Amino acid sequence: MKGLWLENQQLQLKADLPIPEPKKDEALVKVLQAGICNTDLELLRGYYPYQGVLGHEFVGVVEQGPQHLINQRVVGEINAVCGHCRFCRGGSPTHCENRSVLGIVNRNGAFADYLTLPVDNLHRVPDNVSNDVATFTEPLAAALEIQQQISINATQRVLVVGDGKLGQLVAQTLALTGCDLWVIGRHQEKLANLAARGIKTGLETEVTERSFDIAVECTGNPQGFDLARRSLYPRGILVLKSTYVGKLTLDASTLVVDEITVIGSRCGPFAPALKLLEQEQVDVKPLIHGRYPLEEGLEAFEIAQKQGILKVLVEINH
Repeated sequence: MKGLWLENQQLQLKADLPIPEPKKDEALVKVLQAGICNTDLELLRGYYPYQGVLGHEFVGVVEQGPQHLINQRVVGEINAVCGHCRFCRGGSPTHCENRSVLGIVNRNGAFADYLTLPVDNLHRVPDNVSNDVATFTEPLAAALEIQQQISINATQRVLVVGDGKLGQLVAQTLALTGCDLWVIGRHQEKLANLAARGIKTGLETEVTERSFDIAVECTGNPQGFDLARRSLYPRGILVLKSTYVGKLTLDASTLVVDEITVIGSRCGPFAPALKLLEQEQVDVKPLIHGRYPLEEGLEAFEIAQKQGILKVLVEINH
């Protein structure tokens, strides 16, 4: 089969990869489409020493697995877990000590003709959700994880820092809580997507320090972190949705003096994400900036790394 293979921070298109063999309780999924994520780009830059097929945002069709899923379109949670470690037993399987992670840790990913995942990870895609929209399930679930971790209501002032792919999804999900939401970024054309939905937007230079209850950092750069930190009231909550290449320098004393709570946030719940997409409460279509066949996957990654580009999709088996 064909696939985009990462090795020593070099990406190449391979045409001779073996079709994966599903293990017990796993399914073989024929990938229809996959999306390029910031994590994929960070893996290219050395964020984590991964070797294998990249990609973890996908929609596909089950070819081998339980009868009720055969020929059904599915999306998949990316953490394949052991089920018996302390975190699995304690109800936190995304922190499984023995997990593999699709396209990130010890499991070939979605930029290939086929992938395997545990059957329990798969969710059937509603009929009215297109392949384009379904491809956003994983990052939308990640955005919803914030609301699994902290309570957000209409009395709170919430700042989202970053107008990229993740910031856009985080903003749309937080807007559904009724909070006093403001999204800041550097690109007026991206912020316009949110303004069209009635979400308040602005530029980074407009932020007043110590004026928000919650700040969500979605830029993945030190400047975004610093801005989010400075925006918070004392005893505010700083949610980190980004991973960072290299080390992040911060003023820890201000965290202590202002008693700031810092929360890391990554994978989230798929069922609510699919429900939002099915009910069209979140609009992901304006985020699509390009689509390429798998054979042009290297070009797709080059485009995805350009400034101002949002989501680039790779069509695999159409």
